[in-house]
Amino acid sequence: QVQLVESGGGLVQAGGSLTLNCAASGRTISNYLMGWFRQAPGKEREFVAAITWRGGTTDYADSMKGRFTISRDNAKNTVYLQMNSLEPEDTAVYYCAARPDRPWVITTKRGEYRYWGQGTQVTVSS
Repeated sequence: QVQLVESGGGLVQAGGSLTLNCAASGRTISNYLMGWFRQAPGKEREFVAAITWRGGTTDYADSMKGRFTISRDNAKNTVYLQMNSLEPEDTAVYYCAARPDRPWVITTKRGEYRYWGQGTQVTVSS
């Protein structure tokens, strides 16, 4: 079993940037598909980005393309989400997630991720 801990959230003005970190422990994430999701108040948890086990393939939700970048450092057992040009609509709790099955295949479905972190709050002020 892998434990995930997110960090790096905070308050930022619109147009600003933040980098979220997801530190894993318990097992190496080099054999996991990793993803980021977010949940705004009163809304369902939605897909943000995902990256395959070797980092060769990434995918993003349409509204994040060109603004967010997911990356991973398997040696550090950490996944990152670089967020630029932040908008008030990006305000949410951001969650890191891991899927051990078929880590070379991207999925945007939250139900297919087995392990989740506790989340980190991102607030973007206008």
